[in-house]
Amino acid sequence: MPGDKIEIGDSHIAKARTIFPALVEQLKKAAASNSFGRAVVCVHGGSGVGKSEIASILSYMLTSAGIKSYTMSGDNYPHRIPIYNDAERLHTFREGGVRALATSKLSNPSVIAKLQELQKADDDANEAHISEYDWFKTYLDGGRSALENYLGTPKEIDFEEVDSILSAFLNGADKLWLKRMGRDEASLWYDEVDMSDTKVLILEWTHGNSDYLSNVDIPILLNSTPEETLEHRRSRNRDGKLDSPFTMLILNIEQEKIKSQASKAKIIITKSGELIDFETFSKLMA
Repeated sequence: MPGDKIEIGDSHIAKARTIFPALVEQLKKAAASNSFGRAVVCVHGGSGVGKSEIASILSYMLTSAGIKSYTMSGDNYPHRIPIYNDAERLHTFREGGVRALATSKLSNPSVIAKLQELQKADDDANEAHISEYDWFKTYLDGGRSALENYLGTPKEIDFEEVDSILSAFLNGADKLWLKRMGRDEASLWYDEVDMSDTKVLILEWTHGNSDYLSNVDIPILLNSTPEETLEHRRSRNRDGKLDSPFTMLILNIEQEKIKSQASKAKIIITKSGELIDFETFSKLMA
């Protein structure tokens, strides 16, 4: 995303070096089966796990080895800029919650009054309230379900455009029009990018291994638990509500979606920098 900074550290370099030999082997297979000798790689994982940094290093390593690559960010492809998408996420959660209360016939003026207190305090996604209010679990479950049907789906993200870009690249396009979206209403444009000599397109994105994409050859999963992800985000002070229950809910839903798609990953690396197979990943995340 325009304006975002990446800070490459020793751990990112170490992980990229661990990934690189396995990536090269996978690229040989993918390129051999493509008429233009091209391949699409995605570097994906939870928020704050180091996707941008590691993708940048891998791109540098490939180019240094004589394999020209380009890194594109999927963060440019939500339907809304961040401030509006954050608002839509919260609205989706709360609408799902109050709808569940109404459907279950648990909604009444006293419940709504208490709920609005929690909402104003940004505390209405806090599981601790389940033991305090007999209606709260219904609200929380309804909100979570609605949020699961929004996060990382075509309702939130233009997967069709992303997949069409990947397809065009694999089919030999010399140039691609890539979207740039910043954090305000005026920061939206497209750049024409020369791909004539590029052999590897790296998609750096939380949702890079999504089932809504069909043109990724080599998914690379940077694994982390929600707790590890949150700790990393805290160290970067990425937003003002790192400890909020709603932020944790989003991180957990994203983690579950990443976990459900992990069987497709060709390369999985742990936060400690160890390459693991899917069976080991499943045991680790059980």
